Amino acid sequence: MADPSSYRPKPGQIPDSPGVYKFRDEHRRVIYVGKAKNLRQRLANYFQDLAGLHPRTRTMVTTAASVEWTVVSTEVEALQLEYSWIKEFDPRFNVKYRDDKSYPYLAVTLNEEFPRVQVMRGAKKKGVRYFGPYGHAWAIRETVDLMLRVFPVRTCSAGVFKNAERTGRPCLLGYIGKCSAPCVGRVTPEEHRDLAEDFCDFMAGRTGTYIRRLEKDMMQAAEEMEYERAARLRDDAEALKRAMEKSAVVLADATDADLIAVAEDELEAAVQIFHVRGGRVRGQRGWVTDKVEAVDTAGLVEHALQQLYGEETGDSVPKEVLVPALPEDPDAVSQWLADRRGSQVSLRIPQRGDKKDLMGTVQRNAQQALGLHKTKRASDLTTRSRALEEIAEALGLDTAPLRVECFDISHLQGDDVVASMVVFEDGLARKSEYRRFQIKGFEGQDDVRSMHEVIGRRFKRYLQEKERTGEWEDTPAPTGPVPAPTGPVPAPTGPVPAPGGPVPAPGGTGETDGADEVGGTVETPRTVETPGTVEAGGTVETPGTAETPGTVETPGTGEPGPGVAPAAQEPVTVREEPREDDGRPKRFAYPPQLVVVDGGQPQVAAAKRALDELGIDDIAVCGLAKRLEEVWVPDDDDPVVLPRSSEGLYLLQRIRDEAHRFAITYQRAKRAKRIRSSPLDDVPGLGETRKQALIKHFGSVKKLRQATIDEICEVPGIGRRTAESVAAAFATAAPAAPAVNTATGEIIEEDDGGSRT
Repeated sequence: MADPSSYRPKPGQIPDSPGVYKFRDEHRRVIYVGKAKNLRQRLANYFQDLAGLHPRTRTMVTTAASVEWTVVSTEVEALQLEYSWIKEFDPRFNVKYRDDKSYPYLAVTLNEEFPRVQVMRGAKKKGVRYFGPYGHAWAIRETVDLMLRVFPVRTCSAGVFKNAERTGRPCLLGYIGKCSAPCVGRVTPEEHRDLAEDFCDFMAGRTGTYIRRLEKDMMQAAEEMEYERAARLRDDAEALKRAMEKSAVVLADATDADLIAVAEDELEAAVQIFHVRGGRVRGQRGWVTDKVEAVDTAGLVEHALQQLYGEETGDSVPKEVLVPALPEDPDAVSQWLADRRGSQVSLRIPQRGDKKDLMGTVQRNAQQALGLHKTKRASDLTTRSRALEEIAEALGLDTAPLRVECFDISHLQGDDVVASMVVFEDGLARKSEYRRFQIKGFEGQDDVRSMHEVIGRRFKRYLQEKERTGEWEDTPAPTGPVPAPTGPVPAPTGPVPAPGGPVPAPGGTGETDGADEVGGTVETPRTVETPGTVEAGGTVETPGTAETPGTVETPGTGEPGPGVAPAAQEPVTVREEPREDDGRPKRFAYPPQLVVVDGGQPQVAAAKRALDELGIDDIAVCGLAKRLEEVWVPDDDDPVVLPRSSEGLYLLQRIRDEAHRFAITYQRAKRAKRIRSSPLDDVPGLGETRKQALIKHFGSVKKLRQATIDEICEVPGIGRRTAESVAAAFATAAPAAPAVNTATGEIIEEDDGGSRT
């Protein structure tokens, strides 16, 4: 625990102008971001007697080891910079609203030639008109189904649309009158766009015009004795009225406003937002947050406004925002909202009338949401705490394992061997900490050897982080030549100093550490290697490399590092490393209290051996075997058997199954990429466009393989040098194995046209 007086700036050093400040811990990670009209006055509040501070503020200042600030010219700039830093650094002591769902929107893609009506989630796109958010996707579909009778706008996907264009036949909605069928030319693009804009106008609240027009046309058709047409218009008007009834009128003056209410207690707070457009409630959403900092209702409202409108522009920011309490600096927040909208925004507390009554409704929703959340969390927290306590008791741990990492190996008959690492903190998945690995230390199927390599690589990176931050002192290692490893060898217990003699070139190809998984998506593995300390399996790493997800690889030449002779250097692909003091959490920087491996006694022994070789003896290891769900621990011939009804066993199963899912997802993606590969992939400078041009010109890969360099040069965009590279790639590539009909067993030959027969 740090003493705040040890890093307190001198009063004269702190300016009295507006600005944003951030506290960092001893590892230079940003733990809190705040803003102030007067930095000197605000920061002085943190360095008073600890007994007079709020308990959460006291915890923050004793965790911090330094404070920094940035001066800005206005309070609006301070608000913008604070929001940017909170998103960038994700400080642990800042309020962060947890939204437990992705709310659906009704979207109209006005940026397309033929606008489409659909349900959309996630980030908003330019040129798309959004309505909502809605509580459920089925509510959107019900509304759209009613409105398509009057506004038959396209709802089909691009694939269905193109197929209808090609065949000249519309889809079912085109036949039953719920689509104007622009795909087959029943309406022009201009007529279809007018329908889409009318749809948007109706959804925006301008409903009376369309209903009056339908009723007028209905009466005229009845006078002309066109009773079938009159009945259809009557049904259309009724459909629009039913669609309107789904969002009741709450404000008679057709107001566009967002109403925000907060319900809170000492530990948590719930925020509810009602989106009112055209006087009707068009959407509702809510968040729950832990009050990790000393914050009042005004502060919670300000954080909610930042999260709600931080990424919004234009009409997404309403003309009026009604709140239960004004932020500390309402003028600055109002100006920030106005900048995002592009026009004036009213931020105020409703005092009387319909708006105050509606705010009471939003407040009751917030209170119910907080009560429901606390009920669920009490149950979940009790269950998770019991599960962690059961695991600690079964494994003989001193404390409950609050951070658990689980590793799994996946392959297909020894090919595309990969591993996964999933992280659970306090019994919940922490997907931003997930990692994945390629096994490159050897070829073939050997789960035990793979597990040893992965555990060694993961915790070697942990030791490098400790060394970089000064938490771990170097241990001298003997000097002399270090031979390149040819198989799985123990990783060194510390960084390898520069040897006294030459070192052969490393025998491995490097490590691929995985990317974060978000929403289950699989990203391309990222290669991050520079010459440095020698690792098991022939891989070579630079101590302290901590990649940030999403950084771009830049070709470069590795500089001589410790333990590798200059002659052994090869051009390698490297990443730009983040600054050591950027405050972002580093990969592999946090150790677990428990390592779980998917497997039995051999896998557990391999994991324990990898930790022992690195000198790590304060991390527990266990394995969960699938056959009988037995828990294995190192140096024990008999497994630990947990009761089938045990919450601890259930948690271990969930962690193991999540590791298996993450590993097999990556393995399948890697295998699919390999299957789709061709010799053209190895031609430098040959992109997808020119690949397709080559295939289109020759008709098949077989004919391209047989073509001469001069024939390849005839393809538009292919020069002589590229043609030579293409020919060389096919000359060195092994011919593809023939396809086999699995039903008959016969070999399928490729004809001259490129098709299989």
